[in-house]
Amino acid sequence: MAEVLYYQTKPRQIYAYTANGQRGIKVGDTTKDDVNIRIRQGLVNTPNPQYHVEFVDFAVTKDGFLFRDYDVHHALEDMGIKRFKDEDGAWTEWFDTDAATVRQAFLSVKHGHAIEKARTKDYLLRDEQKKFIRETEQYFRLYDADPKNKKAPHYLWNAKMRFGKTFTAYELAKKMHWKRILVLTYKPATAKQWRDDLEEHIDFEGWQFIKGGDYDWNKLNQEQPIVWFASYQDILGRDKGKTVKDKFIKMYEQTWDAMFVDEYHFGAWRDAAKELGQAKDDIDTEMPEEGDEEGEIEATMPLNVKHYIYLSGTPFRAIADGEFDENQISNWTYADEQRKKEEYVNEKVNPYAELPQIVMMTYRMPEKLREIAMQGEFNEFDLNTFFSAKKDENGEYIFKFENEVQAFLSILHGMNLEQNLEDGFSQKHPPIPYEDARLLSVLNHTFWFLPNVPSCKAMKRLLERDNFFRQYKIICAAGNDAGMGEDALIPVMEAISDDPFSTKTITLSCQKLTTGVTVKPWTGVFFLRNITAPETYFQAGFRAQSPWAYTNETGEKEIFKDTCYIFDFAPTRAIRLISNYVSGLGVGDKRRPEEQIQEFLHFLPILSYDGYAMQSLDAKSVLDISTFGIGSTMLARRWQSAKLVDVSNVVLEKVLNNEELMAALDKIEDFRNLRQDLTKVITSEKSINQTKKEGKELTPGQKGEKHENDGFKKKLREKLLKFLTRVPVFMYLTEFREETLKDVITQLEPELFTRVTGLTVHDFELMCEIGVFNKGRVNEAVYQFRRFEDSSLNYVGGHDEVGDMMALIGGFDAVVTREEADEIIEGVVG
Repeated sequence: MAEVLYYQTKPRQIYAYTANGQRGIKVGDTTKDDVNIRIRQGLVNTPNPQYHVEFVDFAVTKDGFLFRDYDVHHALEDMGIKRFKDEDGAWTEWFDTDAATVRQAFLSVKHGHAIEKARTKDYLLRDEQKKFIRETEQYFRLYDADPKNKKAPHYLWNAKMRFGKTFTAYELAKKMHWKRILVLTYKPATAKQWRDDLEEHIDFEGWQFIKGGDYDWNKLNQEQPIVWFASYQDILGRDKGKTVKDKFIKMYEQTWDAMFVDEYHFGAWRDAAKELGQAKDDIDTEMPEEGDEEGEIEATMPLNVKHYIYLSGTPFRAIADGEFDENQISNWTYADEQRKKEEYVNEKVNPYAELPQIVMMTYRMPEKLREIAMQGEFNEFDLNTFFSAKKDENGEYIFKFENEVQAFLSILHGMNLEQNLEDGFSQKHPPIPYEDARLLSVLNHTFWFLPNVPSCKAMKRLLERDNFFRQYKIICAAGNDAGMGEDALIPVMEAISDDPFSTKTITLSCQKLTTGVTVKPWTGVFFLRNITAPETYFQAGFRAQSPWAYTNETGEKEIFKDTCYIFDFAPTRAIRLISNYVSGLGVGDKRRPEEQIQEFLHFLPILSYDGYAMQSLDAKSVLDISTFGIGSTMLARRWQSAKLVDVSNVVLEKVLNNEELMAALDKIEDFRNLRQDLTKVITSEKSINQTKKEGKELTPGQKGEKHENDGFKKKLREKLLKFLTRVPVFMYLTEFREETLKDVITQLEPELFTRVTGLTVHDFELMCEIGVFNKGRVNEAVYQFRRFEDSSLNYVGGHDEVGDMMALIGGFDAVVTREEADEIIEGVVG
């Protein structure tokens, strides 16, 4: 800042204005007495310019020194405000903010220190947010009170997008009286939400927010809470010859009450965390095994952290891998949200009303388009192959199957349906996105998810040449030229403009804009690529569910989007992911899978077109389709799941007290000493539990016993699982194909069951009744196996086939070669 005394030079005026057709607000300065003269000069090349002056003040500090507009620009950037670039990539004077924030930045320059925003937000916690805080606080306080716990505790917030995680996180910190809070993310673009909630809500008066390395620690009030927002990129960056950047040394010196790990589902932190662990030679760190994700963060992070909270809307892998126990997870899913929306009594003040319902529509592609892209273990239609692209002789990206992709686009808007849909659709075709009047009216702005950058560029070229789609502005948000992070969002918002009802856009992407962004007018997501990770699928799919409403002058909300859509052209994949979403995130839900899925379908109906008719799927259909192409490897893992066997103290005591069952197990080599071992373990566990109940610390001897007991239970579970892993063998060997397995075991082939599993039918039923075998889980596994088996039989002609055709039943990849299997099932699965 130039140190020129006020009386020596005429002060400039800092001004800010907004203009029609421009995003954000411009901040400039002028020596002219009338700022309108300078503003009109800047708009001289704009036809019929319309603008509004939002702010004007003299650029003089409280000490009498002059400053310039770029000082205010720097203050805005320090506050995390986004600055726009022009078409050539040069920084402009336009900022993505409002007049109040410009004034705040101006005053911070004028007074020489940061000025707090006016706190205008006063909304209260919703019930589900209170529940998260209550459950997390309870777990941390109990854990911290136990002196034997030396390791920092961790907790998972399985919270769907739009939950309000940042506000809830701060309220938790306030309830826990935390003063040092670290927010760590792989998506720096989330910084604005973390800053805004802290600085604009009345609950956090005096709290301080710093981002990355932009701070002056000595100017911070050490008695007030400090929130430090940092990305993995920030922490892992190094100054030359050093393992830590100088500006982050202060972070390593602090004791952090809590670390919120944001966007945990990304998993890209894995390589980043390893790099950090390897770079810090002076830190004794052992890298955990693959799969222990939260363990890697906690073990390799060279920071002193007391509590870890992981935030994710799609923590599938963390839950599936058992990284968190049930009492370490709070849940808020899409079904929870929509259930609350439906149950809310007062519709006028329903805080969930503006959250749209999602409808999924899946389509089996016409056979003539499918046959060019049949790939994979089950010969499924491969979207990545279908939409693969290459460069032509002019260096432009084109689709390898250009004619077929053009036919696909023609189908989407209902052109030449009879020609394009022969042998693929019935005479009465299903609702088609850009042909059905009901869908067409709401799909003005959509997001298309493609395999890679070449396919995005090829699609943009083809759409712009299509007579129907040329009415849409096509934005290619892929590749380096699309910009990084939120920069890729600018062309989208500019194309949508201030009046999204008069514009039409299609945004193409292969990765950008799938997380951490909100585009309210998006009403549909088209999946035109292979995706196996449910995290990626649902993060992208939920982009269409951003609320879009307007509060009028009377305070009433007008909702512009009450329904949004997911369109998928690989039905089996889509339905399998839905099934996985329901089962994978339903932590603590004791209902049968059919019941869980049926409720979910009430809130997210699936309309599936199989080439003959479009039907609304029920739970049985979802389970059926999701199992239709399941591989034998997946089935094998299902029968090795620890969830199939219960070795809790209650169940073990029931086993010990059942003389008939104990006598049977005594005859099996693996269980020769079971009676003695169970007696010892049960007695020990009772003593340990009594000590805990009395609030006493375990003795060294009890700690050793606890370790031994856990080891015994693990080995016992493995031995019991051996029985269950033989059940599929029995199902393969028996020639009977009854709908229920029980009749086959108890009436038709009990001897075969005993020879294969080592258990009599009576012993097996006893174990199920006592609870050793989780009957619900076993039934689910049997159901999935038999549905897969039935599908296999249908491929080869059903139950009427005999001889060699029947010999193929037993698992495709275990009996025949891939080529033979493809010949048998070609064109059936997809």
